[in-house]
Amino acid sequence: MTLRESAIMIDMKLQVHRYSSVDEFLATTGELLAAREAEHNLMLGICSTIRADPERFAEDPPTFATVTDAAGRVIAASLRTPPFNQVLSWTDEPQAVDALVDALGDAPLPGMLGPKEPAARFAQRWTDVTGQTTRVEVAERIFRLERVIHPLRPAPGTWRRGEAQDRELLLRWWLDFLAEAMPEQAPPPDPGAYVDRWIASDHQWIYLWEVGGEVVSLVGAGAETPNGVRIGPVYTPPEHRNRGYASALTATASQDQLDRGRSFLFLFTDLANPTSNKIYRAIGYEPVCDVDMYRFGAGPVALDP
Repeated sequence: MTLRESAIMIDMKLQVHRYSSVDEFLATTGELLAAREAEHNLMLGICSTIRADPERFAEDPPTFATVTDAAGRVIAASLRTPPFNQVLSWTDEPQAVDALVDALGDAPLPGMLGPKEPAARFAQRWTDVTGQTTRVEVAERIFRLERVIHPLRPAPGTWRRGEAQDRELLLRWWLDFLAEAMPEQAPPPDPGAYVDRWIASDHQWIYLWEVGGEVVSLVGAGAETPNGVRIGPVYTPPEHRNRGYASALTATASQDQLDRGRSFLFLFTDLANPTSNKIYRAIGYEPVCDVDMYRFGAGPVALDP
């Protein structure tokens, strides 16, 4: 056992290991996460963000954990970048989820996100251990794309990359997107700094759709995985909706990312929004699995980066 890792014995069969290094965590969980890259795109994307911009997380360092069985096989993993939610991997071992919760039970978690069944187990165990209430805040679905189906009738306009000159528009639309998509959630700390990093990053992309010189839609891409990247956010202000701009731009952004050598792309959808789910499927995105974001206690859950 090193200073970077501590192990907690759970009924002499499972071990919970904690790490402070993203590289150690990835070295340990590589096989587990790679086996279901789409399901784990958020976790892998957060790890790539930490590696690309470690100073961003220096003030409140990320925490990582794994659960191993009696044979030493990693059967579950979890991470958190405070003050954001705990993120849980896929696992078919309910006891592994219990072990994680038991190890994290003294942490002041605002909420968690994970594949539907493991997340439900985590939430129930959290209530049993801490006495806090839990509820599903957002029910989501992960989609994956390997080939773009371009709209038969493309919307008028052209796309371009977002630049520093777009900062005020990007900040306003980012906050509008969060307020609309997750109205009960706390905005991320210092959204202006978030947008500044977004513009300056070599690992994130901003796509804008213009009609007659006016920007009418936004699509982001980032949070790289070993073979892919996540698309999002996707936002069109109300006055420009129902004209095909988001479909055209999402298809364009997706094609651009595939042309950069990605094997596939991912995105999250809100199951309460059937329109967006239909649009993404028309472009070529296929459903992979459902994930739930839980809120713990009465406080607002901070949004993940």
